[in-house]
Amino acid sequence: MESRRGPLKSAVPSNVVSPVRRCSRTACGRPAVATLTYVYADSTAVLGPLATYAEPHCYDLCSEHSERLTAPRGWEVVRLAVDTGPPRPSGDDLEALANAVREAARPQERAAGAAAGSGG
Repeated sequence: MESRRGPLKSAVPSNVVSPVRRCSRTACGRPAVATLTYVYADSTAVLGPLATYAEPHCYDLCSEHSERLTAPRGWEVVRLAVDTGPPRPSGDDLEALANAVREAARPQERAAGAAAGSGG
């Protein structure tokens, strides 16, 4: 990306992208457990479970910031059921783990194929 002054550089260089979504609050690196959405037409802040996908106008919050959330004067906060405990493995996580265990338990087919091919 370029600016008028030259290429833009990250303030904190990193080659690692974390699969865990982090709290949107400045200087907070804790894992997000809830998603905050503002409904401007109703003057309502809705705090619910962590959204499946990160949306541009939603804010992911950690358990501490979601518990301390307050809304501007005249606004209402709607709190949907949020599990603030440690994240549990999803069905996809469990399936991936089961597939990895099955793969590790399989006999080495490549070694058997190589031994059979050298007998000629």
